[in-house]
Amino acid sequence: MKNLIFKSLMLAGALTIAWNCSDETPSGPKQPEYLVTSEAWLLQTDADYIIYPDGRVTNAQGDLIGTISFLEGTSIGVISDLQGTPISGNVDVATLAKLEKNTTIYTIAGPVWHLIDNTGDYLIYPAAEGATSCVVTDPDGNYIANLDLATMNIISLDGVTVLTTGGDIGALPVLNPGDKFTKQPDPVIVSSSSEAPIIESSSALPPSSSSVASSSSVQSSSSAKSSSSSAKSSSSVQSSSSSKPAGGCPNIQKKNGAKGEGWATRYWDCCKPHCSWPEHAHGNYSKQCTNKGKTESTDWGGGSVCSGGGLMTCTSQVPFTVDGCDEMGFAFAAVPASNGGDCGKCFQLTFTGKGKYSTDANHRAIKDKKLIIMVTNIGGDVNQGQFDIMIPGGGFGAFNGCGQMGWNIPGNSEQYGGLLSDCEKETKYNASKTLTCLQEKCNSAFSNDSQAKEGCLFLAGFMHAAGNPLHNYEEVECPQVLKDKY
Repeated sequence: MKNLIFKSLMLAGALTIAWNCSDETPSGPKQPEYLVTSEAWLLQTDADYIIYPDGRVTNAQGDLIGTISFLEGTSIGVISDLQGTPISGNVDVATLAKLEKNTTIYTIAGPVWHLIDNTGDYLIYPAAEGATSCVVTDPDGNYIANLDLATMNIISLDGVTVLTTGGDIGALPVLNPGDKFTKQPDPVIVSSSSEAPIIESSSALPPSSSSVASSSSVQSSSSAKSSSSSAKSSSSVQSSSSSKPAGGCPNIQKKNGAKGEGWATRYWDCCKPHCSWPEHAHGNYSKQCTNKGKTESTDWGGGSVCSGGGLMTCTSQVPFTVDGCDEMGFAFAAVPASNGGDCGKCFQLTFTGKGKYSTDANHRAIKDKKLIIMVTNIGGDVNQGQFDIMIPGGGFGAFNGCGQMGWNIPGNSEQYGGLLSDCEKETKYNASKTLTCLQEKCNSAFSNDSQAKEGCLFLAGFMHAAGNPLHNYEEVECPQVLKDKY
């Protein structure tokens, strides 16, 4: 799931973006009576309510006004407002009219130019200083093309096929995070039912446990980043002890710094970390690598694989545990963009045994466990109290720089939430089955990369496949086991 922070918006030496470049909004067909972002139900009482299978409730204009909680195993629920006050009870969605999607939600990692023509729907990100192209994504945030600044053509990732021309992109409408029907994405509410009701047998599965976008930097100026049942044998959950530091739990020293409550999400997009750029690291560089994340590089000014360069996240920065220290883990993470000066800081997360959107046996299994994280990245889509943990298979986010890694992650894997979210949907949120599924997917996806597999299995082992667990956090002195890998 990391928001672009602009250092330079100059394109081809002269083109600049005006965030309020026009009083006009993008032209398009007249909006229908109801703005519906996916298949939903329509409840007409004293007001019109649009009810989504993921638990959101909006008004006719698409504004979020509440949530619905379903009785377990039924299609009957109670609608509450955003403060949790019930406003309509005994709502049986099985008896309601169904609405089809008619409005597009754009997933963006920062301000973008928006181009729609008869060839497609494109989101264009500003280029890094000195770059010759801009990243182009589709409405879902998938990296699909590049805008060549010399020709202003949008060219497919094959480097040859011209999809369309960007023209004078400075005159295009701009989408900003927070605009209506753009998201990073917005958090969603999971039904209290163990299986959310469905509109049809093949549709409307519950939402992913990791619904917050996390995508790493694509350029130096915007390197903002921006998820208890029986397990298989222990060997399938974590690597052998010989691959882990020894010596028991390090002595964690608390600092008089930031503290509070929050939750943990997850990502791994392979992009060069925010804290590997000179202007952000201030001499305290986070490692960066070439050669499938295996060879360290000190070319701090070099470009990220997510913007056509050759530098990426090092797989040595996967989460890990220490021999003789079962209740404490160690990892690297992204923090909110507003915490831009946090490169190299460390925080202790103590899990509460609950989840942000729902709680199951997997969440309860990690109650009181502690995760010590060190900051290597930031994210405009990361909220205060949220730590976006670097975990291979945790979801690519808005930018996927992992194409050259040779990993076997399915092409339809959840962009936000990754393999764990895939398993949650496949098992319909059955905690035990989700854990087993995740172990299997980690072993398959990273069968040719033992280091990345160890990091993925950390989510199944130490984290017990708990999606978006709640925690209390406080700043601490960084232990040497993290400094050695930073």
